[in-house]
Amino acid sequence: MKNKFKKILRILWYLNFKTILFNFKYFKINEAIGFPVFVSSNTYLRRMKGDIHIQKNILEPGMIRIGYGDVGIFDKKRSRSIWEVSGNVIFNGEANIGHGSKIIVGKLGNLNFGERFTISAESSIICFCGVEFGNDCLLSWEVLVMDTDFHKIHSVETANQINIDKKIAIGDNCWIGCRSLILKGAILPNNTIVAANSLIGNSEIPQISMNSIVGGIPAKVLKENVFWKK
Repeated sequence: MKNKFKKILRILWYLNFKTILFNFKYFKINEAIGFPVFVSSNTYLRRMKGDIHIQKNILEPGMIRIGYGDVGIFDKKRSRSIWEVSGNVIFNGEANIGHGSKIIVGKLGNLNFGERFTISAESSIICFCGVEFGNDCLLSWEVLVMDTDFHKIHSVETANQINIDKKIAIGDNCWIGCRSLILKGAILPNNTIVAANSLIGNSEIPQISMNSIVGGIPAKVLKENVFWKK
């Protein structure tokens, strides 16, 4: 009874129009009334199409939070998150998408979050093809993850498009430092640390192994046999 009362209080604390709209748009009534997703009033729900799946048998109130948090270098009251989704989004467990972050998924996009996924603040994920995060991943602030170039580039000789979208795959327990850029085709193995202001794209970094720090433009292996904790 005590735990049930705590859940009700938690829902009431976070309940607002956008949380209600979001849950009843994406979930069945018996799931929506439990409000598994809390949405900050500072979130711009620009497009709510496609589908959301939460791969858990038991849905807890606010197991997914969008637009909350407080990172000291930003004014969270003026920090606006954006949700613009036409494709598929999968949550495999708890997720915290911090204030000012932008989630954009095109019609053919498949965005997959592992368990205990976190964005601290002000980061963007653009998914037109496929972006997949393993469990326990952390994105710092002002990170951009993008699997598309948006504009099409064609060969003069053949007229074929030469810059097709490519899937991004990020393993378990990866930490991506602030202001890093993760481009299409990027592959990061488990337990990778990406140094601040790094560029990763096109393909897996040569000779990278698990438990490594990578960084630079373009990124290279800086140190091996390390681990990190949230």
